Amino acid sequence: MPTVSSSHPADGASGVPRNVRVAVAFSEAMEPLSLTTASFFVKQGSTPVPGTVAAGDDGTTAIFTPTNSLAANTLFTGVITAKAKTPAGRALAKDHTWSFTTGATDDTAPPVVSAVNPPNGGTGVPINAKLTATFSKAMDPRSLNTSTFTVKQGTTPVPGTVAYGTTGTTAIFTPTSNLAVSTAFTAELSSGVMDLVGNRLASAFSWSFTTGTTEAKGPAPVGLGMAGNYAVLAKTAISTVPASAVTGDIGISPAAASFITGFSLVADATNVFSTSSQLIGKAYAANYAVPTPSNLTTAISNMESAYSDAAGRPTPDFLELGTGNIGGLTLVPGLYKWTSTVTIPVDVVLSGGANDVWIFQTTGDLTMSAGKKVTLSGGARAQNIFWQVAGQTTFGADSHFEGIILSKTDITLQTGATMNGRALAQTQVALQQATVTQPAP
Repeated sequence: MPTVSSSHPADGASGVPRNVRVAVAFSEAMEPLSLTTASFFVKQGSTPVPGTVAAGDDGTTAIFTPTNSLAANTLFTGVITAKAKTPAGRALAKDHTWSFTTGATDDTAPPVVSAVNPPNGGTGVPINAKLTATFSKAMDPRSLNTSTFTVKQGTTPVPGTVAYGTTGTTAIFTPTSNLAVSTAFTAELSSGVMDLVGNRLASAFSWSFTTGTTEAKGPAPVGLGMAGNYAVLAKTAISTVPASAVTGDIGISPAAASFITGFSLVADATNVFSTSSQLIGKAYAANYAVPTPSNLTTAISNMESAYSDAAGRPTPDFLELGTGNIGGLTLVPGLYKWTSTVTIPVDVVLSGGANDVWIFQTTGDLTMSAGKKVTLSGGARAQNIFWQVAGQTTFGADSHFEGIILSKTDITLQTGATMNGRALAQTQVALQQATVTQPAP
């Protein structure tokens, strides 16, 4: 059955701009004719909000545009009913509802491109690469197409397709065939790209990269956006039992700096960030001076979008491997999925090349026993390893871990645990005399 994979504004969002357009992404393409105000509407209490519905070009998205700006400081509910169907006539199993609260103002700020992959100036890029652009806010999928997102080899356009990522902040260009080897390419996003309130990019954005000679194995990497600027990022708390050591920045939002504990933070004179003897980097919090609050809001949104992206990847290469016990295994690039807790009671090896990608999905916890290790071989890199964990993540004392954790709840590194990666949690991160080192680019 089709499902709603994401919505914007997100469920529970507050301070939403009054001029917002309400968008949803589906798990598969829907019949555009079934996406109308009868199947997709917004209510203020029990009163329907006047507006129109338009489907995205590929049927995987739909947008409700209110006739007028929404009332300020008011709770609204979005509804997708079972009248929304696929071209084959399969309907949602049940109505999907979510709520959000408006703020007092409109949004007039243009979106910005917060991250791209391959990176600008990148070399040795896999010839089967997909290009991704991550934006600072949710975008209008109707503005993302092969006219506004182009790739060229010199002056020659590269054929391909453009998709709107399920996260709402990502556009993906997929070349029709492999790119030429050892060749320079330029990608461009035109100023016709706009966000969900109609604000366009201030100017066209372009970047360049050069391919290598080989294909990458495994799924496309997960775009982190501005969340990739942090070694540790959380929403409710970051704590340390001194002395921990973090190489990279840490950030917390919407919680304030008082919820970063144990670091003995020293505020910079600008109050934009703090420092700590336990940080080779800076600490940022939602109550610091501008532009920190805005930057953190974007980073948290990108983190949540990255989690949804990783969790939503279909057709795993490996399903329920070891019934969740992966100790002692050598894992090749690919998409792995478990509907249970994943345990690492014995050392694990991830073996693959520098451009290969691993995505691990679990609906349970991730637990590594004390003194055990995840190690890399064959040139594999932590920046290409993504662990999506719906439950709790716990690394035992003196263990070592590789990769990026995208956690729905909390992440704990017990005494002496080390991590080469990023700890990105939708609740808290707790370090107990632990070490976190962000991956080398």
